[in-house]
Amino acid sequence: MSLAQHNEQYLTLKSGDKFCYAEHGAGNADTLVLIAGLGLQLVYWPKALIDRLVESGLRVICFDNRDAGRSVRSNTPHPNLLQQLRGKAPKDAYGIDKMAEDTVLLMSALNVGSAHIVGMSMGGMIAQTIASEYPENVKSLTSIFSTTGSRRVGQPSYSTLWRMARAKAPMNEKEAIKNYHAMMAHIGDDVAEGAVNQWHQYARLAWQRNGAKSDAKAMFRQIGAIMKSGDRTALLKKITAPTLVIHGDVDRMVHPSGGAATAKAISGAKHQVLRGLRHQIDTVQSHRIADSILAHIHLHTE
Repeated sequence: MSLAQHNEQYLTLKSGDKFCYAEHGAGNADTLVLIAGLGLQLVYWPKALIDRLVESGLRVICFDNRDAGRSVRSNTPHPNLLQQLRGKAPKDAYGIDKMAEDTVLLMSALNVGSAHIVGMSMGGMIAQTIASEYPENVKSLTSIFSTTGSRRVGQPSYSTLWRMARAKAPMNEKEAIKNYHAMMAHIGDDVAEGAVNQWHQYARLAWQRNGAKSDAKAMFRQIGAIMKSGDRTALLKKITAPTLVIHGDVDRMVHPSGGAATAKAISGAKHQVLRGLRHQIDTVQSHRIADSILAHIHLHTE
């Protein structure tokens, strides 16, 4: 199997919100927290990535963000189509800062004082915000194919936006798999070893974990969080944690300029461009990304 298997558990945080999470590795080991991207669930992470991190001696924690998978659903409004086109979130929408707070509260509930924080795409935005607002909780930061929130950088290609606008909510598992495959065939790499199997496996698991239904409003609330947070460049300048920014050179979901701007905004950040990396972490890319993360961690913990 190309996706990791998880012993899913639940915690009710001090905020009163319930979150689903999973742990890998020894409980007393140095901790690394993986934060997933827009609409993605904890089952997204490839087995090769988690295995490589655990084999290096790390305890790995992954979880469903709010409004994803089996974690809490918010009661806040989601942006309608017009608001999404205008990039304007509803007045009472939550922001990326709320999702960063969720992560820190989860860490606290698991008795993790500080950790290596790794986020991909929207998860990278959350990870960046944690490093900025909760520096005492961050040993190192790795931001993977993410961006600063500035509308001048990191924007999806027009072809990606067109596909997103035409996407329809699936009515059953077969349609969920078909829809996910179609989007990943555009932003991902279908010739990567095991990639298509991984797409289908993930889409099937995500559909089942979501109660065998689509929940577009939940993802729209996450989109609203991104829009509400806006340009976080000034926030990123506050980050003091050792930072690695990883981006591909052929990313159609988050243009490579987003990674460059992120690295530029964070003092001392290392910017690593991986040739051929799309907006996908498959088995092959897992080894490249894990090796980069581990080299970054070891450089700053020795």
